[in-house]
Amino acid sequence: MSLNPTKIRTLVRRLGYQFNDISLVELALSHRSIGANNNERLEFLGDSIVNFLMAEALFYKFPDCREGELSQMRAQLVKGATLAEIAIEFELGDYLNLGPGELKSGGHRRESILADAVEALIGAIFLDGGMDSCRQHVLTWYQSRLLAISPQQSNRDAKSLLQEWLQSKGRGLPKYLLRATTGSDHQQLFDVECQVEHLQQSFTGSGSSRKVAEQVAAQAALDFLQL
Repeated sequence: MSLNPTKIRTLVRRLGYQFNDISLVELALSHRSIGANNNERLEFLGDSIVNFLMAEALFYKFPDCREGELSQMRAQLVKGATLAEIAIEFELGDYLNLGPGELKSGGHRRESILADAVEALIGAIFLDGGMDSCRQHVLTWYQSRLLAISPQQSNRDAKSLLQEWLQSKGRGLPKYLLRATTGSDHQQLFDVECQVEHLQQSFTGSGSSRKVAEQVAAQAALDFLQL
């Protein structure tokens, strides 16, 4: 099923980017439930691009942050829930091309489908207009989030999210173990391991304090659980 050209033009205006090849928009909005000609390849491309663009933006915004802190903030910005929020801001669910089964089950509201569509649109903009144009538009979409994010705000989220999820599943709280401390007194690096009940692997994190390292490890666990 093809999307209505008028609807595509309306979405393009909302996105703030004028496509040279409008077929890329339709492809980006086409879920795999419609068949082989879907957005999975564009999603793969867009996932890499948004990770790079957020890493680049954070690198310049926080020149004093360590790698672990930057990684944690990036994870907050590119996780599925954040991408889905962006999709909702554009009312993207109204424009998705879904198969009958996904349409009936409310796929236009499903977080994973919305997030994938945003990544696919980012991939489409990159193919259509190049990296500079893609960077400009993605940073515009993320402007308020980039202004609001901080190492402290990001650190607070990961541990609480992991704890809340485990409690909702009736599982024990995660354990955080300090594995190593390196560096001078004024520039120490802490390595922490996070152990989660019922999971066969542990998760590690590094940071300029034990608290930061614990949050990085918690985020690694969240990424593994795809939360």
